[in-house]
Amino acid sequence: MQTIQVGQLKAEFSSILEKVQNFGETYIIEYGKKHKKVAMLVPYEDKRKPRIFGMHQGKCTIAANFDDECDEINDMFYGLKK
Repeated sequence: MQTIQVGQLKAEFSSILEKVQNFGETYIIEYGKKHKKVAMLVPYEDKRKPRIFGMHQGKCTIAANFDDECDEINDMFYGLKK
């Protein structure tokens, strides 16, 4: 883990991103004369699981009247019909 000043980060941004992406390096970003630590630059890890199309096929059903409208609910949303 390396520390880097904001000015140096701005000057070498592309090369630092390459090091993070290709070599897994991490950087602590410091700001100001007192070298206050404000952020950390770490490699991104994609932890999402891939979606499988149709994985619930046959496991659930939709009622035949799913798209039917209800006058009572329509009245609540749109007001009473006149």
